[in-house]
Amino acid sequence: MAASVCRAGSIVGRALVKGRSPTLLSLRRGQAGVSYAQSLLGVPETQLTTLDNGLRVASEETGHATCTVGLWINCGSRYETEKNNGAGFFLEHMAFKGTRKHPQTELEQEVESMGAHLSAYTSREHTAYFMKILNKDMPRAVELLSEVVQSNALNEQDLERQRGVVLRELEEVEGSLQDVCLDLLHATAYQGTPLGHSVLGPTHNARTLTRQDLVEYIQTHYKAPRMVLAAAGGVNHSELVDLAKQHFSAVSFEYEGDAVPVLSPCRFTGSEIRMRDDAMPLAHVAIAVEGAHSTSPDIVPLMVANAMIGNYDMTFGGGKNLSSRLARFSVEDGACQSFQAFHSSYSDTALLGVHFVTDGHHIDDMMSLVQNQWMNICTTVTESDVARAKNVLKASLVGQLDGTTPLCEDIGRHILTYGRRIPLAEWDTLINAVTPKTLRDTCSKYLYDKCPAVAAVGPVEQLPDYNRMRSGMYWLRF
Repeated sequence: MAASVCRAGSIVGRALVKGRSPTLLSLRRGQAGVSYAQSLLGVPETQLTTLDNGLRVASEETGHATCTVGLWINCGSRYETEKNNGAGFFLEHMAFKGTRKHPQTELEQEVESMGAHLSAYTSREHTAYFMKILNKDMPRAVELLSEVVQSNALNEQDLERQRGVVLRELEEVEGSLQDVCLDLLHATAYQGTPLGHSVLGPTHNARTLTRQDLVEYIQTHYKAPRMVLAAAGGVNHSELVDLAKQHFSAVSFEYEGDAVPVLSPCRFTGSEIRMRDDAMPLAHVAIAVEGAHSTSPDIVPLMVANAMIGNYDMTFGGGKNLSSRLARFSVEDGACQSFQAFHSSYSDTALLGVHFVTDGHHIDDMMSLVQNQWMNICTTVTESDVARAKNVLKASLVGQLDGTTPLCEDIGRHILTYGRRIPLAEWDTLINAVTPKTLRDTCSKYLYDKCPAVAAVGPVEQLPDYNRMRSGMYWLRF
């Protein structure tokens, strides 16, 4: 069953599209030579319907022989407390272990007989359960998803078995230094707030969470207005709405005692955390400032800025001819093995930063290069730099939507975040509006003379003192 029932890791944000042109859509599917402008016009419309209980149903018909359908829920580790941190991730493991109607073996056989792929993931603000199936099997897929979410058996024996699986997965994640570094970055940047929690939760909680803890988590957060049933591929929206009414109308929209969970503000703190281990061959370092939240108008200029910084791996070709300044300087100085710019956006805050991997002797050099590049963007960015970054960003947005699963994920995530699907043409307009001045002003607002959060793992003895890293966040102007 490994090929049919599995879980996905964290999924990177993507952008989407509206506006339907049957002629261009046919051209897009039948010919390779379709221009970028045609691809913007040729994307089918995302249809959205809200049920009486507040659950939203959204779909995009693309004419594929397959489709992906899933349930996206507005809950994750940010909604957890220190006591139940990891409950959402534990539920993800329990999701496919049987329902009140179908025991695990029968559920897995159902999925296998359809040739379907059943997956789930949990992030800091979202949880998702989704299936990729043939079009004809969509009604059965919606029924199984409704059972997984509404009538999970949560058998005590299965819970104890999955407890061991979760503990082993926690051990495996500890071996992924990039994941450890980024979790530590959240822990220090949002210390004392729910965003500082890891998605997986601490080992202690994995050992002590009870069935009642999981039941209470479901009863508290799995409410219809916080859910989106999304589908993409060969789907009919009216049929999907009818299936949603049949299987999800019973999902409650009421909270016990009207105690609607409200997210507490998560305070960003400029700070650092170091986990030194000189036995490790490479150091993982992440530096970030507080970025723009998901619905901020500043998010597009910051996306362009990140495209300008780019990413690099020593296995890439190009060397000194790479377009990213940071990549070129990294190659020339031998400063790192790899780096990646990131902007992790949440409902009211974000982390804008760079993660890099290097040996212990080049940490100081790489940190200086990253901060110098940030200051360059704040002060001296050029028209050609911006034009290149825009093209990189546009290509990335289009390329990330290849297939029904990423399309479905984007629909669900956008409806939860924005209340609507943002068309790719709209993203294109916003990107085109970014000028060198806009970029300089926006980056100065978030980067210039700001206190960063820093996390470092491995042989990090040569990581500069925090005050020195703080001084790298501005240039003296004469």
